[in-house]
Amino acid sequence: MSMGHGDKIVLADGNFPAESNAGRLIRADGHGVCDLLQAMISFFPIDESVNDFAIVMDTGDASSPHIWSKFETILQNNNSDRSILTSISREHFYDQSRDAFAIVATCESALFANLILKKGVVI
Repeated sequence: MSMGHGDKIVLADGNFPAESNAGRLIRADGHGVCDLLQAMISFFPIDESVNDFAIVMDTGDASSPHIWSKFETILQNNNSDRSILTSISREHFYDQSRDAFAIVATCESALFANLILKKGVVI
């Protein structure tokens, strides 16, 4: 089974309840979210047809975790103008995660280091 256009994949930090939310769980123990994002983004096409192609979990206040700027840098370096993150509530993030093709559980220790990516078309 492979991902199709519009499918979502979650890169989850070490605090995310991956096992209880995943229909399909991929363990990436020993790795961080940025390392995985960097490794996969060159062959993972971003969905160009939507604005919310990269989603993060809202912190509940006005803060923007440092790791989010790392996400944006990686996305921008590989997708030019496609580097804007969409922040959604924790509850909505969990709902989206349950509908994802897979959740990749990492050992990332940074807080709010969860990222949902929507897959585009392979050309």
